[in-house]
Amino acid sequence: MRIAIDTHTHSVASGHAYSTVDELARGVRDRGLEGFVLTDHGPALPGGAHPYHFGNIRILPRIIEGVRFYRGIEANILDLEGRIDLEPYWIGYLDFVMAGFHEACFTNRGRDENTRALIAALENPLVDAISHPGNPAFPIEIPAVVARAAALGKALEVNDSSFRVRKGSSDTCLTLARACAQADCPVVCGSDAHYWADAGRLDTAVDTLDRAGVPEALVVNARTDRFEAFVARRRAEKGFLQAS
Repeated sequence: MRIAIDTHTHSVASGHAYSTVDELARGVRDRGLEGFVLTDHGPALPGGAHPYHFGNIRILPRIIEGVRFYRGIEANILDLEGRIDLEPYWIGYLDFVMAGFHEACFTNRGRDENTRALIAALENPLVDAISHPGNPAFPIEIPAVVARAAALGKALEVNDSSFRVRKGSSDTCLTLARACAQADCPVVCGSDAHYWADAGRLDTAVDTLDRAGVPEALVVNARTDRFEAFVARRRAEKGFLQAS
């Protein structure tokens, strides 16, 4: 399976990542992808980007170093009600909104409450996808989360970086991917690059999707036109005008 768009990358604006936007674009281009989403961390994470970062992202061109550029965020899930750390005004500038658990913003509350929080985040109309839901540090009821994501037409991520930095992710990500295949749930796979050399690095995630039997048609970022259609649908559902 080929991936066209890396939907999860971080620049120096995330505070603990080490490359510029141009460097990320070159990394994606060198791996043969067609584009990437800049998903710097939301402001609640220590060192995360200020809300102004997400408003001013509109100044960046739509083509950088020969690849397509999309405006995004990896927002932080803050509570059991699925609240995230960026206001609708700023989200109006963005193409793609992921939300996920990070220990500094949401402590592991056990399987039942983690599941409740993740489903609430999926039900948040501002959220398009969930980042690294296969992280074993935050156990969830995978069938319940997958079923709700499928019903809402929102995507769950298989995160390539998880296989290296989140111990135990291989089994949970494979289980998640199999559940997505069975439920016809949309999937994205992202590098979660915090350094340019990892941008577009998706081999392990793609191998997991293949082993799980996830059809290419469910992988939102396998084709550029499919990803852009997903973005357009979600913007319409959020009630925002199409991004310029």
